[in-house]
Amino acid sequence: MTYKEMQDVLMKELRLYHYPIAVKFFYDRAELEQFQEKAPEIHTPLKAMTFCQWEIGARMKGQIVYSDRGGLGCNNAKYSFGWKDIDDGEIKGHAKYTRDLEQAERFVRSKSRLPEGLLGIAVAPLGAIDGLYEPDTVHFYCDNMQAYHLAVDYMAATDTHPLRPSITMNSSACGGNVYTYLEQEFNMLPACSGSYNAGKTERGEINVIIPGKQFKAVFDRLQERINAGSSSITRPGDGFPGADVCKNCPLIIFKKEQ
Repeated sequence: MTYKEMQDVLMKELRLYHYPIAVKFFYDRAELEQFQEKAPEIHTPLKAMTFCQWEIGARMKGQIVYSDRGGLGCNNAKYSFGWKDIDDGEIKGHAKYTRDLEQAERFVRSKSRLPEGLLGIAVAPLGAIDGLYEPDTVHFYCDNMQAYHLAVDYMAATDTHPLRPSITMNSSACGGNVYTYLEQEFNMLPACSGSYNAGKTERGEINVIIPGKQFKAVFDRLQERINAGSSSITRPGDGFPGADVCKNCPLIIFKKEQ
């Protein structure tokens, strides 16, 4: 399937509210120029903003968004992307979360961080990247049950159990994608304070981030279940999410009229 076809299946079968985001970290100049040449339309931030705000354009408006360091107004994300070193401002920015500055510095230093040399980042709806690039990560903003289904399909597809997500302070979208890219592992984490207000993450939403190299295997696992008759794990035989009925409940039963 094309990425467009996979997105259509995901939107329909998991009842996604947002487009899955295909994230690409560009380190190769020729690869970046090829993307810029082939993309039908690229949107760039008018003013510097946060990475999770870049993703709003992709997941809500269906736009292909690209920016380099100049379009990023979040120092925490700059640190995660290797675009700035740790400094007093970054440490003090985490002081409100920690017991003291010493702990703040240790916590910042323990975050996942891209190697230097990053040219820019593209975030786009999964269905818009055919012929443009292969995603480094695929980022879902989804609800609890959608996240569970994605996690279960990932575990089955990659033979991984249990999953061990990585949650860091003040870096859910930016740091979460960096962790998945570097470690090539599934990540599922709540919104941080920044992505909650700046990135417009809803109270009931959670982040699911899948390595791009493993994404097709996860999708194939979902497709296997659909072909077997159900996109629902909680209620096999039903479409997602399945009837919200207690297992083996003797009261909530429907039968065909004779």
